[in-house]
Amino acid sequence: MSPKLDAGVLLGRRRLRLLALALSAALLGLSLRVVDLALLSGEEVIGGTAIAASIGEARRADILDRNGVLLATDYPKTSVFADPKLVLDAETAANRLAPVLGIDRRRLLARLSRPGRFVWLKRHISGAEERSLVRLGLPGIGFRTELHRVYPQRQLASHLIGFVGIDNQGLAGIERSFEDRLTGGATTPPPLVLTLDIGVQEAVRSELAAAGERFRAKGGTGLVLDAGSGDILAMVSLPDFDPNHYQGVPPEARFNRNTQGTYELGSLFKVFTAAMALDAGITGMSGAYDATEPLAFGRHRINDFHAHRRWLSVAEVIAFSSNIGAAKMATELGVEGQRAYLQRFGLLGRHPIRLPEVGDPQSPSPWRPINTVTAAYGHGVAVSPLQTADAFAQVLCSAPRPPAHLVPEDLPPAEGPVVSAETAAKLRWLMWLTVAEGTGDQAAVPGYLVGGKTGSADKAGARGYHHNGILSSFIAAFPIYQPRYVVLVTLDEPKGDAATFGFAHGGWTAAPTVGRIIGRIGPLLGLPPDGALAEPWLRSALVEGQALNGRTRRIEKSFAAAADVEWLEQPWGNAACGCLACSPLG
Repeated sequence: MSPKLDAGVLLGRRRLRLLALALSAALLGLSLRVVDLALLSGEEVIGGTAIAASIGEARRADILDRNGVLLATDYPKTSVFADPKLVLDAETAANRLAPVLGIDRRRLLARLSRPGRFVWLKRHISGAEERSLVRLGLPGIGFRTELHRVYPQRQLASHLIGFVGIDNQGLAGIERSFEDRLTGGATTPPPLVLTLDIGVQEAVRSELAAAGERFRAKGGTGLVLDAGSGDILAMVSLPDFDPNHYQGVPPEARFNRNTQGTYELGSLFKVFTAAMALDAGITGMSGAYDATEPLAFGRHRINDFHAHRRWLSVAEVIAFSSNIGAAKMATELGVEGQRAYLQRFGLLGRHPIRLPEVGDPQSPSPWRPINTVTAAYGHGVAVSPLQTADAFAQVLCSAPRPPAHLVPEDLPPAEGPVVSAETAAKLRWLMWLTVAEGTGDQAAVPGYLVGGKTGSADKAGARGYHHNGILSSFIAAFPIYQPRYVVLVTLDEPKGDAATFGFAHGGWTAAPTVGRIIGRIGPLLGLPPDGALAEPWLRSALVEGQALNGRTRRIEKSFAAAADVEWLEQPWGNAACGCLACSPLG
């Protein structure tokens, strides 16, 4: 072989080797790309046609209750799409896809006939639907794995947590108001921990639902608030909904009655009226008001539902829920004085809780003397249940605390006491007396000293008040000598039954519901039955109660029998005056 021929052969061999290396590199790159598309990007290949299906979606942060119970999380789900240019026969494909996806054939045909390279057919399909589509093997049809929000507690906290849209964007509740905190860019943020206790939430919801069913109410609210910290442990609004399937839910079920709804709450406001009068020095615990006759105010006549037709002490005005007595207290305070206190209590402005569903309170404008009279017993001023519970906690505790909230890391600044410590102590005694001897006696709970106030109000409408439909309510704090928790229940248009003698007012419907809630959540919250800690306070309360016709022995014996507290049968021990000022816990 000639040298020229040898050189040509060698050159050809080198070229073949280079070509083989180039082809190998290309095949390797193509293989890696296929693996990347099929395995790393979640691509599905149907009918021999590969369609890229990657989505760079960051997870939303989980939402947890205060004990770490999962309330909301992301879960991968499959969605199906099409590349219309790769679909061989749009009409045939629509006919075969329609029964599998449960979508109208004409709608599918319109989507498959669109210009462009991508169209969604159905988001978040089931496993059975996915398997059926794979068996069809239609060209141009592919899958994508998307993150889907799941709410494992279902309706239990629906109004608080809210829900997200099809693209995982917050649309309501915590999901919407904390959107930035829950998304946080490319990386998944840490879980968002709420003040909510899902065990307490369940107890409130089940008792509220049972009361609503028994009394055939249109709806209701239940709320538990840590009086000292402002933490919301439970907040239930009925009717509610499952946020996993929020589409098609009626508006009344999505409506958060605790924060969006504003209502005239009737005699609950007498707590605030008494707080104002005592704190301003308008009256004292020894004061009294003439409730012998209805109060005439212009053409209006104000009556007492539980009329005693005699002079009533301040304690009796609250315990027996006297409209006349409350109206006279407010009249002595005056228009400006009343408005200033209501503003201080947070009842004339929107509550600062970070939820998108918050209603504005309603109050008279202009505010005339008659409005001061009616507001004294809870008419003419409409506020949310959350505002009411928050204000109640403030006047009973008389210590700086932040407003009620759901997210500790979003804690509002603490606010100073709204009334003096002496006023708060007197109010605690008045609330206890209302349960021990007054209209709230059905809220009494064996083992706990409970204090509270009933409320019943005709519902206001466009044409005035509906006298055949009331809003019944009861608010309580326990243990009342050193309040830890506030509980509020409202029932919308309850109907009395044989056991309530046909009455549907707060003392007959909402009060026993609150009592059952306290009986369930006290042990859940680790609160032992009241015992020796309550002795100094109850001694003071019994001495003060002698003003009520000398009935303290009955109070003493009834509590001893209910709570089985042995110290009540013992001598009083230390020489103490027993007044509120001398009580260590008063």
